[in-house]
Amino acid sequence: HVQLVESGGGSVQAGGSLRLSCLASGSLPSNYCMGWFRQAPGNERDGVATIHKDGTTSYADSVKGRFTISQDDAKNTVYLQMNNLLPEDTAMYYCAADRFACLQGPGSRWDRSQWNYWGQGTQVTVS
Repeated sequence: HVQLVESGGGSVQAGGSLRLSCLASGSLPSNYCMGWFRQAPGNERDGVATIHKDGTTSYADSVKGRFTISQDDAKNTVYLQMNNLLPEDTAMYYCAADRFACLQGPGSRWDRSQWNYWGQGTQVTVS
């Protein structure tokens, strides 16, 4: 079993920055995917960014050029650096983990059902 704990959310003004962290623990395989999703009230949970253990990343079009996903293997932590935040970025942000999800094509990579493990979420509010 894998446990994920997010932190770093908060309230910022448009144009500001935040860095989210996701600490992973438990039975992590040697190679796996980590991802960030977000969900605003009344909306679906949408994929934001993914990263594989080998460093391969992918981003949703809406955040390309503004968000950066990275990982610190020594700390079992994945980060989401969010710059130039917009009001439409307001959402609950969730960390996810899975062995294979990020290796699939775009149609499946962003499908929440492909991801096995989830954190509790951290709120980001942009005004």
